[in-house]
Amino acid sequence: MNNDVDSREISDDNMATSIALRGSEGIWLVNGAPGHDPTPIHRCDESKTCKTMAYSFDGSLFAWATADSVYIMDAETHTVRQQLQQTRVADMRFSPKGTVLATWGAYYTDRDGKGGEPNLILWDVASGAVRRSFIQKKQINWEPQWSCDEVVCGRTVNNELQFFENNNFETIEQKLHLQKVVSFSMAQGPAPYMISAYVAGSKGQPSYVRVYQYPNFGGPAAAVANKSFYKADRVNMYWNKTGTSLVILTSTESSDSSYYGDQCLHYVSTTGDSCLVPLDKKGPIYSIEWSPKNNEFCVLYGYMPSKSTLFNLKCEPVFDFGTGPRNHCFYNPQGNILCLAGFGNLAGHVEFWDLKQKKEISKFKASDTTTFYWSPDGEHFLTATVSPRLRVGNCYKLWHYTGSLLAHEPTPDGHELWEVKWRPVPAGTFKEKPVRYKPAESGIASPENKKTEAYRPPQARGTDYTPAAKLHEYEPASNIRQQAQATADKPASKNKKKRDAKKAKATEDGTQGDRGEPAPENDQSAAAAPSTGDPEKDKKIRNLRKKIQQIDKLKEQQKSGKTLEKNQLDKLKTEADLVKELEDLELG
Repeated sequence: MNNDVDSREISDDNMATSIALRGSEGIWLVNGAPGHDPTPIHRCDESKTCKTMAYSFDGSLFAWATADSVYIMDAETHTVRQQLQQTRVADMRFSPKGTVLATWGAYYTDRDGKGGEPNLILWDVASGAVRRSFIQKKQINWEPQWSCDEVVCGRTVNNELQFFENNNFETIEQKLHLQKVVSFSMAQGPAPYMISAYVAGSKGQPSYVRVYQYPNFGGPAAAVANKSFYKADRVNMYWNKTGTSLVILTSTESSDSSYYGDQCLHYVSTTGDSCLVPLDKKGPIYSIEWSPKNNEFCVLYGYMPSKSTLFNLKCEPVFDFGTGPRNHCFYNPQGNILCLAGFGNLAGHVEFWDLKQKKEISKFKASDTTTFYWSPDGEHFLTATVSPRLRVGNCYKLWHYTGSLLAHEPTPDGHELWEVKWRPVPAGTFKEKPVRYKPAESGIASPENKKTEAYRPPQARGTDYTPAAKLHEYEPASNIRQQAQATADKPASKNKKKRDAKKAKATEDGTQGDRGEPAPENDQSAAAAPSTGDPEKDKKIRNLRKKIQQIDKLKEQQKSGKTLEKNQLDKLKTEADLVKELEDLELG
């Protein structure tokens, strides 16, 4: 192993965007973008047995595992701080502040099925000592979960959740006992700490997710929010970064309507509010991503071509990106640009959107992509083709979001690339920059962007053959909020036309009166009526007229296909009482 630091001077900007690569040649680091150089700035390990690697959350530490040891390195100076004698490590994770490294390896027993050793180890990064070890047989949900300040750490053990405080793993400070608890998720927001737990249903009982405020675990009544569902064989939980909102994805293995099962999306807030996220296209849910600004989330769903929609914290759709060959969405770290992509079994189309202007920035193709990472600067991104997902054409590429290909580094013949990671930086290091639409300069021509002709059958080649129809008709993007506002304004426009017609007729007849008055310019003035002489009564009449207009708008939204919430439906039921009360006031 070579631990010598490269003698070249590396600028802070380049170090902040360095990239770690793991493959059959070992583990090495290169400069990212801008200033990319494929020459390694440091070779961490030349062993072919490197199984996994991980950065700390702020990028100050870097760890990797070989067949017989785990190494923790200072990511800035490239000096190894600790060499931990632990074999067969398959996965690892740093605590949020980088004080603890958790490692997991496959659980083994002797031939009699006894004598298995602990395989989940919590290491003290500063001293290299073992803080605590556990037996964790399954790799699914193996990792402990910390709060962002490391005050609380929790893990699942049989039918309960165990919690430790201040990284003291010798004492269990709190327990949450839930029969058949499957998983939990700890929000990464500040105190008070929020924890969601998923319990699988059985014997006609529904599954449910409950949200607790640590350490208040005094039974079901202590939960700050509760959501139950009958169709849920699997559940994924997505917290926003402030820990105030939770999106829950429920999945079934199969259903009457689909061999692949059904999926539903639910929203829960720590105030106790909950609702079903309205998805207006049938099919699977591919990707869910919270904005770093915590004010919205993006969902990709529906049979291909899939639909992409932005929802606000009220679960109202605010923007529809239309349909396309997409199954992934990625916000840049600053939250002002969104990438929509189709990877895996799709052709690799990518789109970048300006979220402030709701405008497409660029669209191009990144074929055979198995890995995608935004750079911490929010302007560049990394794609890679790695084994064993794809064993041919292993490489990594650096791009600018305007579509410029900045670097294409193929893996040498006879070697494989297994993993790539962009080094994180502390939050707030890179500020949000204005979005640009002009392509960035690049010395590399991207073959991805060349247009390909439609397939022609052999007998039609060399002729004027044109396909009879397109395979898919894609829906364009649309601003749902503006459309809803326009729909709500239609009744007011019709009433204005009627008033204008009556006014014109009254003018022709030479009559004067209320109908000959100028048409009001907005809904509030339209709601006005001649004074009754009683200021309090006039105020009540104006308020009643305003409520009735709001109900009219809700009725129009309901006709247009929008799903109303419970409080909105309750408001519709009050229309008759409001109209009667208004008539009584006006007649009285």
